[in-house]
Amino acid sequence: MTKQPAHIVVIGGGYVGLYTAHRLQRRLRRELRRGDVVITMVSPEPYMTYQPFLPEAAAGSISPRHVVVPLRRVLARCRFVPGEAIAVDPTRRTVTVRTLATRESDGEPLQLTYDELVVAPGSISRTLPVPGLAEHGIGFKTVEEAIGLRNHVLEQLDIASSTRDTAIRDAALTFVFVGGGYAGVEALAELEDMGRYACRYYHNIRPEEQKWILVEATEKILPEVGEQMGAYALRELRGRNIDVRLSTRLESCADRVATLSDGTRHPTRTLVWTAGAKPNPVLREFGVPLDERGRVRCAATLRVEGLDHVWSAGDAAAVPDLTAEPPAPCAPNAQHAVRQARRLAENIVASLRGEPLTAYRHRYAGSVASLGLHKGVARVYGRKLRGYPAWFTHRVYHLSRVPTTNRKARVLAEWTLAGLFKREIVSLGSLEHPRAEFELAAGTGRHPEDT
Repeated sequence: MTKQPAHIVVIGGGYVGLYTAHRLQRRLRRELRRGDVVITMVSPEPYMTYQPFLPEAAAGSISPRHVVVPLRRVLARCRFVPGEAIAVDPTRRTVTVRTLATRESDGEPLQLTYDELVVAPGSISRTLPVPGLAEHGIGFKTVEEAIGLRNHVLEQLDIASSTRDTAIRDAALTFVFVGGGYAGVEALAELEDMGRYACRYYHNIRPEEQKWILVEATEKILPEVGEQMGAYALRELRGRNIDVRLSTRLESCADRVATLSDGTRHPTRTLVWTAGAKPNPVLREFGVPLDERGRVRCAATLRVEGLDHVWSAGDAAAVPDLTAEPPAPCAPNAQHAVRQARRLAENIVASLRGEPLTAYRHRYAGSVASLGLHKGVARVYGRKLRGYPAWFTHRVYHLSRVPTTNRKARVLAEWTLAGLFKREIVSLGSLEHPRAEFELAAGTGRHPEDT
């Protein structure tokens, strides 16, 4: 009787999914070549987004296609299934997948059996029931949202420059960001830099007319870089006339008016929501134990509690931090996700070969954050950096972490060209409605500005 190959299924094409599958195909290359092992990745998108580069993509320093890593190319020895895992049966060891073809034909979902399963669907934006948020808010977790936000900001400058209506002009030039973590601060800082630079091409808009507001519910921003560097970042932003509101919440953005808990009201056409993330709610359909925050309960070996052949890591997992005092789960950040993925892959290989598993432990390397072009803060191995050295460290660190030599070379080339030539300041808003002009010509649609 022919022995069936061991089937490893990876759910999710984010940090954990990509790095786990990539390491598995390296460590199991002989088994893959002999047909003793098959690795299948299930992901709704054919690429992994390197999220730390989203602010630079929004500001135009990096092309969108270089912010993403193509899964099929990087995982050449793996099978890729474009679709969404909608259910897992740990008892029968099956995964139910709704593929793109399933959606088109209303056919039966695909059923995959597995020997080892990696559950890594990642996270989604954590929203609150704020009036008007669903209608007017803009997220910042995907490359599509980053490029859409860039086009939107430049479009607001076009609107402001082409009207004499003071109310419309002021609303167009007011940009509100909610959330003082990495995503919110870096996105605002990069776009404020871009917006200020863009004003040289608008004869009737002065940089100081733009109003950039950062709303943070706690008493500080960028807690990851430490109190001292966070305070420096706050001074740097306020020194650029960015209005940072600490201990303040967004209470409403109905009718395009941002109403804050301090009683102020700000008419605006731009409200960016970066106030945290939460585990993907699809985890509730996977039959795995979850903690109070909806994360998969894992042992330090990255194996799911109570399930011998299911593994998890990253934003979707509650992994104990063995270096923390008092004990606590690892923070849901990219640094942990990448390191956990490597340990997870090694433990799956050990499990297949009957070897003992190793617990995940980490050494804190530090944190870096960009505050716009040539500006930043960093805390690396106990050393505190600010300004240009921190910005340079930020770029070097993320260039070393982005997957594949091909991607590193492309990003480095773009940074080099960006340093030699001027910024490209052009809005391609029509990309969000590519068929609008044709529908208008055919008499079946409306102009995008009318929607």
